[in-house]
Amino acid sequence: MTEEQKIDQRVFDLYDEYCHGRMDRREFLSRAAAITIGGVSALWMAQALLPRYAEAQTISFTDPRMKGTYVEYPSPGGTSGMMRGYMVQPAGDGPFPAVLIIHENRGLNPHIEDVARRAAVAGFLALAPDGLSPAGGYPGNDDDGRELQRSLNPAELDQDMINSARFFKSHELSNGRLGATGYCWGGGMTNRLAVALGSDLDAGVPFYGAAAASEDVSEIEAAMLIVYAGSDARINSMWPDYEEALQANNVSYEMQMYEGTLHGFHNNSTPRYNETAAALAWNRTIGFFREHLVG
Repeated sequence: MTEEQKIDQRVFDLYDEYCHGRMDRREFLSRAAAITIGGVSALWMAQALLPRYAEAQTISFTDPRMKGTYVEYPSPGGTSGMMRGYMVQPAGDGPFPAVLIIHENRGLNPHIEDVARRAAVAGFLALAPDGLSPAGGYPGNDDDGRELQRSLNPAELDQDMINSARFFKSHELSNGRLGATGYCWGGGMTNRLAVALGSDLDAGVPFYGAAAASEDVSEIEAAMLIVYAGSDARINSMWPDYEEALQANNVSYEMQMYEGTLHGFHNNSTPRYNETAAALAWNRTIGFFREHLVG
């Protein structure tokens, strides 16, 4: 039996509320502890869901197939006027197709940096912006990161991501073709980025993110591969209206629903991770970017 199967759905539901900032860690653990299963508190289940980044790393910082560095760049109209991100270059001289990797609602944590390295090993120049960098950067843990991101002006934070994409598209190591992917908040941002950039974005792969506003979908020119978890009622409820708008505006899109998975299934640092679905979704993402960004 997998760890995911052992954890009670009620605890997963509490964790989803916690991840999206609707309760703090103390309340999450307290409410989980009040759930009993066979006379045993579910507190251990809640603790098992907290991320384990060191164990989840798949590509080391020193992997010879890529080179990572932190870069700073202007961000007019953003939180502070400057931004910082983690840029990872594949081995070789380039130029390379470019992929922006957008974090969840807690800043640039080690998991997202690892995803950027995965993209680079697959042959893409990757940039993972840290939306918290104007406020001091990812603070080293997700609880503080979530609170810090919540304190930022949403419109300015969005602008920081838009500016990151524009900076990256024109980078000397980029071949001028740009893709974007992101998770949870970053998935919603990928949808909003497709609206904001129009023809400057070639491909977008949002993972379980809030849909773009229907009235804005006419601005999307990128090819879209839209990824959903099977058990994610809040996000999935947005799909019918989003699909209708995509069709009405002749946007090139695919939707993939991974049945039996939870919101966050691609994140291998918690038991929400579904190894089979995550591997398939990632392989499809890389294939989609190769189709639209290479050549």
